[in-house]
This record gives sequence, C-alpha cells and structure tokens, in this order.
Amino acid sequence: MSRLPQIDMVHQRRLIAAFAARNADLQLTIVHADAPTLLHNLATGNVAGQVAIYKNLANRLAAAEADCVAITSIAGHFCIDALKPVSPLTVIDMIEEVSLAIRQMGYRRLGILGTRTVMETRFYGSLPQVTIIPPNDQHLHEVHQAYSAMAIAGFATAAQSATFHAAAQSLLHDESVEAILLGGTDLALIFDPATSAFPVIDCAAIHADALAALAMSGRSP
Repeated sequence: MSRLPQIDMVHQRRLIAAFAARNADLQLTIVHADAPTLLHNLATGNVAGQVAIYKNLANRLAAAEADCVAITSIAGHFCIDALKPVSPLTVIDMIEEVSLAIRQMGYRRLGILGTRTVMETRFYGSLPQVTIIPPNDQHLHEVHQAYSAMAIAGFATAAQSATFHAAAQSLLHDESVEAILLGGTDLALIFDPATSAFPVIDCAAIHADALAALAMSGRSP
C-alpha cells in the first residue's frame, strides 16, 4: 500500500472514510504550507517562491518515505507545472483528476467559485471540454475576498456563506450553468454535494478519491 502525502482536513476526512469502508490501513504523512504566504504568492504571481516552498516540503515527505505528493489547495496549483519537474516525488495533480472526472460526468457548462485567479483563469484553463463561467465582476470580487478570509481563518462566517450562495444562484439563474465547480477546497465548508439544492462538483473530494484509489491499488504513482 502506498504511503500518502501532504493532506488537508477535507481530504483527510474523505480518505479516512474510504479506507475505513474497506477496513484498510491508512498511512498519511502531513506537512503544512502557510496559507497567507500561498495567497500572497498567488496574487503576485510568485511561482518561483511558492515552488521553493513546495520543494522543501516535498523533500521532507521524501525523507519520511512518502511515495507521492499532493497539493491539496486548488489555489496552490497555480504553480503545479513548475513544481512537477523539480519535485523529488511524483505529484498527483488535482487539476488532471478533476478534468477527467468532469469529462466522465458529461457536463458542458459550469459556474465556478474560488480565488480570483482560479475564477478568472477558469480553473487555470485546464477544462477545455466545458465552458467555465466565473461570477460577474461584483460577485467575483466579493467571492474572492470572502474565500481568502475563510481560507486563512479555517472557518466560514454566515456572511461569507451568503456571499458564496448569492454568487452561485446568480450563475445558475443568469448564466444557465448546469453545476457549480468548487474551485477552492475550503468551499466544502459551505457546500455539501449530498444535500445541496443544486449540483456542485467538489474538486477536493475528487482528488481525495483519486489518492485513495491509488493507495489501495498498490501501484506506484
């Protein structure tokens, strides 16, 4: 069984449930990348700075005998292509996993919520098989501000939740999107696909399921 890498609470809960369902042994090695630093590097386009942080963390994971590394922040994927060639461990790319899952779901038109960069680049331009619609300018600014604050604090306020829901409803009714892509792992604090009144695509859950499948397959990453 593969020994899994860096993980956040959203991924961790999903992995625990997956392994428990199969009565399998879950092995995790966890390191932490500072969220305010990450968001600053994202906002300023500091790819080299963030890659250096990730590489240092990946070296620690390699020393702990992890078999692969996963960046569990969607915002943190802004430099994923620069990280892959220098990482000492194979990188399990969330963007690739989400692209594959959406292709299988058959959606053609999606709204997106997340950081400004994730929304404006339409999930880093990585989903050519679908049309990605960001919120309008006012909602986009409000969503970015609310998401950044939530990501740093680790919890959501009622006002932040209302901001995300208002943007989602606008996308559903004004842009006729089929579902809302949760372009930030912390949005799992707000939206639950099992209980949501409209379809949502949980990128963190897709990534966690891919990691679980890899680990339980016994294959090398």
